[in-house]
Amino acid sequence: MSNKFQRSSPQMLGVGRGVGVGGIEASTVSSTASNQEPRKRVKRCCRNFVTFMCTQVGVGALIVVYAIFGALAFMQIEREYVDKTSAHVLELRQNCSQKLWNITEEHNLLEKPLWVNETNAVLREYQAQIAQIIKSGYVGRSPAQMWSFPAALMFCLSVITMIGYGNMVPRTPWGKGFTVIYATFGIPLYILYFLNMGRVLARSFKFLYRSMHDCTQERNYDARLEALENGSLGALTLRKKIIVPSTACLWVIIFYVLTGTIMFANWEKWSFLNSFYFCMTSLCKIGFGDFVPGASLTTAADVDAATHKLREDIAADPNEVSELQRITDQHSKLAINFIYMLLGMGLVAMCRNLMREEVRVKLKEMKEDTKLCVEDTRLRFVGCCGDPRDQYENDYY
Repeated sequence: MSNKFQRSSPQMLGVGRGVGVGGIEASTVSSTASNQEPRKRVKRCCRNFVTFMCTQVGVGALIVVYAIFGALAFMQIEREYVDKTSAHVLELRQNCSQKLWNITEEHNLLEKPLWVNETNAVLREYQAQIAQIIKSGYVGRSPAQMWSFPAALMFCLSVITMIGYGNMVPRTPWGKGFTVIYATFGIPLYILYFLNMGRVLARSFKFLYRSMHDCTQERNYDARLEALENGSLGALTLRKKIIVPSTACLWVIIFYVLTGTIMFANWEKWSFLNSFYFCMTSLCKIGFGDFVPGASLTTAADVDAATHKLREDIAADPNEVSELQRITDQHSKLAINFIYMLLGMGLVAMCRNLMREEVRVKLKEMKEDTKLCVEDTRLRFVGCCGDPRDQYENDYY
């Protein structure tokens, strides 16, 4: 009995060991599977997020968020810049006034030609110094006044769209470095937006144009039914051959530019010619920078400066502060200006796609017409002079 038990005990031990190892392996597999499930979820979420961001809505939202982030970053960086130009200009003005007073006190208007010559020399020197300071970027405003949120947002838009107005430039080393990094990632993002938005708007406008074309044309239903009965799809495929003409694209751009002209003339207090000039140069990506929306918007820093001036200068207008406070809240206009510029770039891309399609069709038609013309010329030449190969065959035989 004991021998039998001793013989069976190793077998029972092996079975126990097998069961233990199998249990350990099963628990290991289950724990590994449970650890991989969160990873798969994260990968799936990342994949869905990237797919959404590559769509038209995702790219549009991403470029808006990217521009707002850049505006806030530039405001934080550039407002730390200590501008000593204002103090230098004030010193030059005081020195010029003191020199003019010394000249007047010395000559006392008894020698008018000498007084005029010396004062002209002093004023000419002061004018040259001020012109040099203005060329270096001085606009008479502090960094807090210049880098308001509207102005910073338009600066970011000019960077990523490659317009480059040039009315505002970063002064700090951190701002210049951040501009390089911001443009490196922003320009490809804008190109992706340009292509996607142009494709979407081109399809939408093409569908609208075809629908309007079908409404204006007389529909011959009997001919279509007969074509269906005969198995001919020529009448049905006629819709696919409709191409948006270039004149329709030009009319859309002209209407959009005129809308922007009226809007900017009303909000920015520009003339209609200047507003039209700004819209055309911006949509064509010329961007001279002499007219920029948002640069004339009143900010809180302007209100503080006017309040400080009112406290120091008795002759200042007291209604100026209240007027500035009334027109400070203009962020809704800023948002519409920003959307106008982005949508305008999309319309330019739409017109590019539609005109490219029309040019491709016209070139194909010209190629077919050229082939027909060459074939017709060859047949006329053969009919008049005969085929040279026939003459060769007659001489051979």
